[in-house]
Amino acid sequence: MSVLDRLKPELPQSEIESADEIKAKYKYWRIRIFYSIYVGYALFYFTRKSFTFSMPALISDLGFDKADLGFLGTLLAVTYAISKFVSGLISDKSSLRILMGAGLVLTGIFTIFAGLSSSVLFFAIFLGLNGLFQGWGSPPCAKLLTYWYSQTERGRWWGWWNTSHNIGGAVIPILCAFAIQAFGWRYAMYLPGIMAIFVGLFLINRIRNSPKQLGLPTIERYRNDYPDNIEKGEVEQEKNLSTKEILFGHILKNKFIWILAISYFFVYIVRISIYDWVQLYLMEEKGYTLMVAGSCVFWFEIGGIFGSLAAGYLSDTVFKGRRGPVNILFTIGVIGNLLVLWFIPSSSLVTISIATFVFGFLIFGPQMLIGMAAAELVSKEAAGTATGFAGLFAYAGAACAGWPVGRLIEDYGWPAFFLLLSICAGIAVLLLVPLWSKRACPAPLAQTN
Repeated sequence: MSVLDRLKPELPQSEIESADEIKAKYKYWRIRIFYSIYVGYALFYFTRKSFTFSMPALISDLGFDKADLGFLGTLLAVTYAISKFVSGLISDKSSLRILMGAGLVLTGIFTIFAGLSSSVLFFAIFLGLNGLFQGWGSPPCAKLLTYWYSQTERGRWWGWWNTSHNIGGAVIPILCAFAIQAFGWRYAMYLPGIMAIFVGLFLINRIRNSPKQLGLPTIERYRNDYPDNIEKGEVEQEKNLSTKEILFGHILKNKFIWILAISYFFVYIVRISIYDWVQLYLMEEKGYTLMVAGSCVFWFEIGGIFGSLAAGYLSDTVFKGRRGPVNILFTIGVIGNLLVLWFIPSSSLVTISIATFVFGFLIFGPQMLIGMAAAELVSKEAAGTATGFAGLFAYAGAACAGWPVGRLIEDYGWPAFFLLLSICAGIAVLLLVPLWSKRACPAPLAQTN
């Protein structure tokens, strides 16, 4: 059996007729799918961000400068962006458990190899390979959340899943700081890599693609919860779209997907810049130690947990399934908090921790809901590609948060850093305004010939 054959999705089973059995199976599998993708995506974050929190040690031990680190960060982001888009296309035609599990195993392996490296060249090779498989995490999660959770509850489930970013992001700086101080910086990459390999194998065992694969009705029929302006029969019918139909009919000819993707670019410049550089900023400008600065990043991620949950809840309930208002309001708040971080004179750990907590709360609203809106504005069969396409733009923004931002800080200092991020957040707000009233409603398939 070839690799491509192993990636093919499992065939659907005959539908179960017993209502009690359907209810019991849905309850069991929704929980099982959720905790699997939650733990799995947190470990993708471990393998992606272990490099970020090893950066100060790489400066002191290997003599790397900010431009070197920025280049490596940009390379990781570029390869991840490409991977996210390509894996989005693959995920719409693949076994999600194999795709996500194998991707996590491979990122773990290449993280370990990066930990064995001592030059910019070898770091570039192994971080680049790491990035090529990092993208195998997000599109499968987006498809699973679309298949197993319906429209009027999906914001809350997606919000809970999105906190896996934050748990992974909150734990990894502490884990890296401990590993660096206790054993050396290489162990800050060995430990996440080993953990990722084991969890990747766990995902292959735990995940199933869709309810139909287990003989269950669609989630829309089970919960009687159908998207706006979509006939029930359209949801039940398997369209079996070709890759060309998905890419051209549902993605490239959908103006709303383009708006979301471009706004994602600017949101991710802000998010990744704060995440990647604030630790170094606090060490250089506030005189914090590595461990104390890492604790502030911890509060950034804790804020993100509450922000993700609040954004999902507000979009489901207050705004009745509309994701646009939350995206806009939270991004406006990001601009205000950037100004606070920029001009605050205090070096108080409590004050800085509160500011980073609030920033995390605000930025993870649009970080989550822009990707979610992209998945909801296309057919289920195209959700992986839509998420991957938006992710391509997001991590193009993340790439800009690497070498270009590192070069900017090196040449013009930290004030230029905060000015750039404020401008990016402002552009994102303007782009998102046309989507204020837009709800989940897959666009009709456009002609591709």
